[in-house]
Amino acid sequence: MAALASRFNVLPLLDAVRMAKAGTLPPRAAAITFDDGYADNAEVALPVLQQHGLHATFFVATGFLNGGRMWNDSVIELVRAAPDGVLDATSLGLGRHPLHTLADRQRAVPALIGQLKYLPMAERLAQVQRLADLAGCALPDDLMMTSAQVRKLHAAGMGIGAHTVNHPILARLPDAQAREEIAQGKLALEDIIGAHVSLFAYPNGKPGEDYLPQHVAMARDLRFEGAVSTSWGASRGKPDPFQLPRFTPWDRGRLRFLLRLARNLTNSAQVA
Repeated sequence: MAALASRFNVLPLLDAVRMAKAGTLPPRAAAITFDDGYADNAEVALPVLQQHGLHATFFVATGFLNGGRMWNDSVIELVRAAPDGVLDATSLGLGRHPLHTLADRQRAVPALIGQLKYLPMAERLAQVQRLADLAGCALPDDLMMTSAQVRKLHAAGMGIGAHTVNHPILARLPDAQAREEIAQGKLALEDIIGAHVSLFAYPNGKPGEDYLPQHVAMARDLRFEGAVSTSWGASRGKPDPFQLPRFTPWDRGRLRFLLRLARNLTNSAQVA
């Protein structure tokens, strides 16, 4: 955050969206976002942001607040907690996964998630529950924020954005159900914070794969001012405010983070 603050004009995302529309976005503008609604957003990220005088927008999937858990985290936690040995999920069509070492567990997580990710939501959740039963371990209920923590972020001046209720792949849902997911997530957050929610993040966020043109239209119709994808890039000129690209900084070290950020900006310039 210190490196970001020293090199960029870090703005609230909603301000940046409005400035981009007006053609008044300053040089080196950047906005910080967090997805899903994890408890560490309030417990860890907020104090760091405040320390550096920075603003961020938190996109929250409301169905997991107050003790819920995202399905992929259930997979991660069951693999983490399962006893040493082999997780035999062949009866579920998900294969056998050695869990003898940390490296084994690190391989098992993406292998399982990759097989489950694009199943219909109800089938996916049922399979995850069966996996948890096979692993025979209790799963945590404190990974996601409480409503009080969402209000804490809002009271601290941070942005709160919608991210559906259940974090589905919108492109895999009937249009009416997709619209309901977007609309009900927005309404739930507005009820929690007592304020209008103006921004939306498409779950998973890959254009043409995870969301489609009709979902962009839904975001417009539901009176959002902007929406973000997970397509890498940087916005230039007057971008489509409902398909804003985002850079995802997976690196833990400052140097690698800045190098990856520079590459993202360079590639964006070449594309533009």
